[in-house]
Amino acid sequence: MTAPLETPPAALAPPATAARFWSAVREALHGSRQDFTQGSIPRAILLLAVPMVLEMALESVFAVVDVFFVGRLGADAVATVGLTESMLALLYAAALGLGVGATAMVARRIGEHDARGAAHVAGQAVVLGLLVALIMGAAGTMLAPQLLSAMGASSAVVAQGTMYTRVMLGGSGTILMLFLVNAIFRGAGDAAVAMRVLWLANLINIVLDPCLIFGLGPFPHLGVTGAAIATTTGRGIGALYALYRLTRPGGRVAVRLRDLPFDPHVMGRLVRLSGSGAFQSLIGTASWIGLVRIASTFGSTVLAGYTIGMRVVVFALLPSWGLSNAAATMVGQALGAGRPDRGEQAVRMTGFYNCCVLSVVGVLFVAAAHPIVGLFTSDPAVLRTGTDCLRVIAIGFPFYAYGMVVTQAFNGAGDTWTPTWLNFVIFWLWEIPLAYCLAITLHFGPRGVFAAVAIAFSTFAVAAVLLFRRGRWKRVAA
Repeated sequence: MTAPLETPPAALAPPATAARFWSAVREALHGSRQDFTQGSIPRAILLLAVPMVLEMALESVFAVVDVFFVGRLGADAVATVGLTESMLALLYAAALGLGVGATAMVARRIGEHDARGAAHVAGQAVVLGLLVALIMGAAGTMLAPQLLSAMGASSAVVAQGTMYTRVMLGGSGTILMLFLVNAIFRGAGDAAVAMRVLWLANLINIVLDPCLIFGLGPFPHLGVTGAAIATTTGRGIGALYALYRLTRPGGRVAVRLRDLPFDPHVMGRLVRLSGSGAFQSLIGTASWIGLVRIASTFGSTVLAGYTIGMRVVVFALLPSWGLSNAAATMVGQALGAGRPDRGEQAVRMTGFYNCCVLSVVGVLFVAAAHPIVGLFTSDPAVLRTGTDCLRVIAIGFPFYAYGMVVTQAFNGAGDTWTPTWLNFVIFWLWEIPLAYCLAITLHFGPRGVFAAVAIAFSTFAVAAVLLFRRGRWKRVAA
């Protein structure tokens, strides 16, 4: 990557230009109509990143809100949430994979100034997403208790948590559709719409969570199951609103009925991109199941601490994924416009900004891990494990930042196989064996699992940057 580094967005706001900076932020929140293949790269990143960061921050709020309230129910309830989230990793893999294919193809069509083609891709992606959602939801509903047992849950966790897991897995289609439709908006550069969808879904979840968990007012006392119903309801209404916005005229992408019938050519390309994207996400996220399985051998208390610590980590990393998604959109649209150099420069700049942001967050987590985890639990043993988890993993934040940006840049270009192989080698052949060795063989206990996560993600970032510099992503069709 030899292109010179342009002035970062922070430098767009010295005293003389502060008004322009805040004007750009307001434009980003309202919804920008800028052509992202032209003009200032820092301003383009700012316009895309602001709503994308807020969108991902709001996605992470789902997880944190659930743990905040469920933490009052005890370690078994928190362990239920942690185990179910680990199983949902498979669904997230499918959702992220479908999103990767949709983002890459929509962004490429928008870069080519083919709005009709982008809408047709979006329609095919929605049809594919609905089919996947129906299959996964049905399987999760039927197999919930067996899946909890297979994950190493105690009999108490299975008894208390089966209905929670059944509702979450049965309603998992709402997660998939939210991820997919918002990925379409991001690829088109309509990031503000995706942000508003998450605002709506989160508001509903935040209101319903305590009401259904604790039985406030006229609501029934449902315990941990109430958290699942609240989350699924919020996401479901958000998904319906997203689909409405996708079909409404006036946006960058406006899907019509004629875009929905099966199109073998577009669907085939979408399945190939989404399939490798899903496999990529599956390899990466399913590795978390292996880590949870290792952590579960130390009991529900350790598993609860690990769950809380990782929820806080996800809360920090998802906004950074939002910034990374800005790079994916920039790369896809730049390649569509025949300007790969612009995409490369955008990746360098976005990686630098992300590294700065996550470095600050990492220092905060290391210094204040105990009081942060203390917001979610008062159990001394759970608090101790969660604090260790947060501190150890936060050390690698600067590396994670750049690795996330480069991964999304590959995906935005349609080069989904490079990060897929990276995920397989780093997370399955390196991270999981390392976690087992450190935690079990060398008797470091849970800290061995945490250390393996930090080491693996740092390794991933270095390898991803080296491969990106080779430039193969510039020649991939989407």
